[in-house]
Amino acid sequence: MKIQENKIDKYITWLLIISALVRGFLAAFVEFGNDEVYYWTYVMYPDWSHFDHPGMVGWVMQLFSLNLLFHSEFALRLSSIIFMTIDTYIIYRLGCVVKNKLAGFYAALLYTASLYCFVITGVFILPDTPLMMFTLLAIYCFLLSFRSNVEESRCFKISNKYLLLGGLFAGLAALSKYSAVFIWSGVGLYLLCYDRKRLKNIYLYLSAMITAVCLLPVLIWNMQNDFISFTFHGDRVSLFGELQPLDFLTEIVGELAYNNPINYVLIIMALVILWKGNKYIDATSRRLLLLFAIPFVGVFWFFSLMRPILPHWSAPAFSVLLLFPASYLADKQFVTSGDIRLPKSIAAALILLASVVVLGVVEIKTGVVSLRFGERANSVRYYGETDFTTTIYGWRSIKDDFQEIREKKIAEGKIKETDGMIGLKWFPMANYDYYVANPLGINVYGLEDIDKIHKYAWINECRGGVQKGNDYWFLNESSDYYAPERYLEYRFDEIVPCDTIVVDRCGKPAKYVFVYICKGLK
Repeated sequence: MKIQENKIDKYITWLLIISALVRGFLAAFVEFGNDEVYYWTYVMYPDWSHFDHPGMVGWVMQLFSLNLLFHSEFALRLSSIIFMTIDTYIIYRLGCVVKNKLAGFYAALLYTASLYCFVITGVFILPDTPLMMFTLLAIYCFLLSFRSNVEESRCFKISNKYLLLGGLFAGLAALSKYSAVFIWSGVGLYLLCYDRKRLKNIYLYLSAMITAVCLLPVLIWNMQNDFISFTFHGDRVSLFGELQPLDFLTEIVGELAYNNPINYVLIIMALVILWKGNKYIDATSRRLLLLFAIPFVGVFWFFSLMRPILPHWSAPAFSVLLLFPASYLADKQFVTSGDIRLPKSIAAALILLASVVVLGVVEIKTGVVSLRFGERANSVRYYGETDFTTTIYGWRSIKDDFQEIREKKIAEGKIKETDGMIGLKWFPMANYDYYVANPLGINVYGLEDIDKIHKYAWINECRGGVQKGNDYWFLNESSDYYAPERYLEYRFDEIVPCDTIVVDRCGKPAKYVFVYICKGLK
């Protein structure tokens, strides 16, 4: 494909439109995953902060769903569709700043080819959705600020304007996820190592103060709740401990999958070429971008040596690092061929992303490839245990079957209409809450400790708490089975099995949902 440089803006527009349409379809077509549906509780019970994360993800869901006036998956994911579209344009603008329009176009394509960017932040609604947008905006503003000539009065004013905006966006990123701290660590390292004269600028400290003010809601909430959110995240990482090479390897494999293996290799190649002396990006840009991204990745690599972590934690850094292969490829294409063509590596990355998305959706909706491994995963009690696609399939079909069972038991006098539902962990408790209990006007309560039920510890209080002597429903899926005789018998006078709901997929069971009535809470 030959690229006409004067039509790059048109290409970007079409990329944004096509990407938004595809992701909008996926947002409406695919059911919520465990994490997403849990963040719906942030909208149902808004607060300044929450046990797991700051409040931003709940606020944007609340905004775009018009305070749950529209509460479908599409409405609650609408911010992801819009924010990722904005992200793609920002990464394009960043490419224009650090190199040229062609580098920006390549960066936008590589960004679109990332599973993390396209699906995890662009379809699913997670804290990473606002985190990614505000992080890119912050980096863009700081970069424009530091590239300004502070000796010229007009440039000095422009630099300070972007400096303050950078502080604001860094604060909004921190209200999305705590890992946004790496924005300021990158800025601080850049200034200390390469531009110390800017440390005399009062606007730098005003910018930092703006970020700190943004974080006041999180700080106040944690002070009121014994700093429980900070404690929770502190327990998820380890500074010291026994080395776990397998966990580190798992992290690397996860990063490859989330960021697109082709993107990952291109980043490594571009950084090696940079290290060997080909300075295809100007000094200010490469220094700031690297001092943001390298510590970000390095810290999580270090944590992964001690215990398992999640691959998407470091993905914002890899998304920013895409500017390096984009800039190098923009240089290489014109110099070697004399004209501009879409690099085969970028085309391959986009094809791989499209293939993964299509095959993934087909597998989720049809289960054409059996992901049940071992005898236990094929038994009724644990059916589908190893099939990760069941976490994002079948929830919509449960409500009607459960409603029929519930109405029958109420008519028989076995349970009252006002009796609630209990769960033992935040997932799949939030799934049952959104897809089954809430539409039927049933309250869901968590019965375990806070480290298991998370925000449901606060939701319990809002809903009046569980009451001694009351009866409760308990739904138990085979793919994540909790044995009632182990987890519930000591809590209730009697556990009564009621029925089994079969969740079908293309005429075959995907999983089973076992329905119990728990009589007499002790």
